[in-house]
Amino acid sequence: MSGHSKWSTIKRQKGAADAKRGQLFTKLAREITVAARTGLPDPDANPRLRIAVQKARSESMPKDNIQRAIDRAAGAEAGDQFDEVYYEGYGPGGTAVMIQAMTDNRNRTVGEVRAVLTRAGGTLGESGSVGWLFDHTGMIALRASGDVADEIALVAIDAGAADVQVDDGSVEVYTDASDLHRIQEALTAAGYEVENAELIMRPKTLIAPDNDVAVKAIRLLERLEDLDDVQQVYSNLDVNDEVLAAVG
Repeated sequence: MSGHSKWSTIKRQKGAADAKRGQLFTKLAREITVAARTGLPDPDANPRLRIAVQKARSESMPKDNIQRAIDRAAGAEAGDQFDEVYYEGYGPGGTAVMIQAMTDNRNRTVGEVRAVLTRAGGTLGESGSVGWLFDHTGMIALRASGDVADEIALVAIDAGAADVQVDDGSVEVYTDASDLHRIQEALTAAGYEVENAELIMRPKTLIAPDNDVAVKAIRLLERLEDLDDVQQVYSNLDVNDEVLAAVG
């Protein structure tokens, strides 16, 4: 059951309610622009762009905003040029942290990331220091429980999913990165509603520090996610229900 974290599930479920909508749309637009720039500016021909557009639509991002982000990459609309950067480090209790950022000023971003880590008792590591603890994989999330969840798991496995996790009314299907869209289509064709589909850095194993340390680690992850240049934060932290209650 490696790489399955209750905190990651709760974070995704509470994200739409907690996120500052303007900041969320800015981060979604950056991902769309960078995705369009790394391939064709056509979601049907660019898997990463297709995933980015799907995520933006799931967050109710206006169609015009999505198109402007694509046009920016194609040069039809002037704008800042963002680089995709990964930072690696450690948080409280030795938890590994992978931080995906998109920035037009690397010096500013690395300074902000280092400051947040340092204040939380963590450290910014060298490239590769924790990356080996994670796999680049696809993740498809659905809401279901009981027999329906078992049915979803069977469909996903038949379609070639690498792993399926069922917990508290949620189903997480893990795929090879190249299989994400195909397995998502198989689930949709079977009549199941996909809540979210994205490429993630999935921890190979999880660590569960003492409760007090786990709360500090979660607060660190939240502060990192609040940085304007940070797109996603991944960790090998696992937590129990008591810790989840403590962080609300």
